[in-house]
Amino acid sequence: MERVRGRFVVLAVTGSIAVYKMIDLARRLTQAGATVQVVMTRSAAEFVTPLTFQALTYRPVEVEMFAMQDEHAAGHVAMGRQADVVVVAPATAHVIARLAHGFSDDLVATTVLATDAPVIVAPAMETHMWRNPATQANVATLRARGVRIVEPDVGPLASGDIGPGRLASLERIATAIDEALGLAQALAGRSIVVSAGPTVEAIDPVRFVSNRSSGKMGYAIAAAARDAGADVTLVTGPTALVPPPGVRTFQVESADDMKDAILAQLPRADAVIMAAAVADYRPIERATTKMKKKDLGSEMNVRLVENPDVLRAIVAARKPGTVVVGFKAETGDATAEAGRMLREKKLDLVVANDVADPRSGFGSDEDRVAFVSADGVEQLPLLAKTEVARRLVEKLAERLAR
Repeated sequence: MERVRGRFVVLAVTGSIAVYKMIDLARRLTQAGATVQVVMTRSAAEFVTPLTFQALTYRPVEVEMFAMQDEHAAGHVAMGRQADVVVVAPATAHVIARLAHGFSDDLVATTVLATDAPVIVAPAMETHMWRNPATQANVATLRARGVRIVEPDVGPLASGDIGPGRLASLERIATAIDEALGLAQALAGRSIVVSAGPTVEAIDPVRFVSNRSSGKMGYAIAAAARDAGADVTLVTGPTALVPPPGVRTFQVESADDMKDAILAQLPRADAVIMAAAVADYRPIERATTKMKKKDLGSEMNVRLVENPDVLRAIVAARKPGTVVVGFKAETGDATAEAGRMLREKKLDLVVANDVADPRSGFGSDEDRVAFVSADGVEQLPLLAKTEVARRLVEKLAERLAR
């Protein structure tokens, strides 16, 4: 626990038999130099008394939202705002469901809802409850929002069964805390520009040429860079997503619009991450009024011309030291194509993904990517896009630190 010294850790404990293991975690965190504020649900207090945690952390334990010992009027949200990291462990199926749906009816839920700090959730429950589609959907929802899930271990459970659902080891939870705190300021003082989504190339006022990009990857990267302390600018094509809070956002449509918006931000940028799927071609002519079907006949012919290469323009205009990351989506050997792109466009890193895989194609919440750079190829397993984004931000921070 190298990074916890001097940090404010909120340990949110919920009603699982595994709650007794958090006694040791609270002790370890305190001994490592963290300020540990324990928050308990009423059911957690049925397993272990608040006094036990208070004796180990030297701080009052909060249980009741309206009987808090915080002197501030808004004490029920103060902990979330003050936290450097919030750890919900053990997290029951009930609590995970409430967090996924944004409830704020107790102190644990309110603290998570009010915080801008990294949130870590370590589930613990009976195997069938863990495998239930409702629980898995709630976990996926939290992951998609950037919550770090420390997957449960496989082992003997209180029910007598053996299977997944056992609380992760304290070592794994401690590692997740260290990683979250390490990433928290990895890009402090850096200016990062992220592009996301498709571009839209108009044929007429109601028709256009575009692609299948949902923008999920770019938005996840923008949020991860913000969580790492960066000043983030998101340049996004049309999507159905809500821009991450705390991120400067520019909405654009065409490839030309995107190029102009990014080049305007380039003088202050330490890095540009081009996650957007920029259309390669646009219609040569754009009709100013809707083209009528009766005038077009049985065929509609649209002549296209190549769009400007946004990545080449960025590389040509960047100041020395600006890192440029490209994305290469392919339906074949994405890694080989990413290597060619890396060399030809003089990029620092290319993220390759095979969009033919339905689990990691456009619109999915997961991705299987490879990081391709002059250092070699790092192949990642199938991961949530939020986790891919965090790993990319870690990679970027390492490169900028050089």
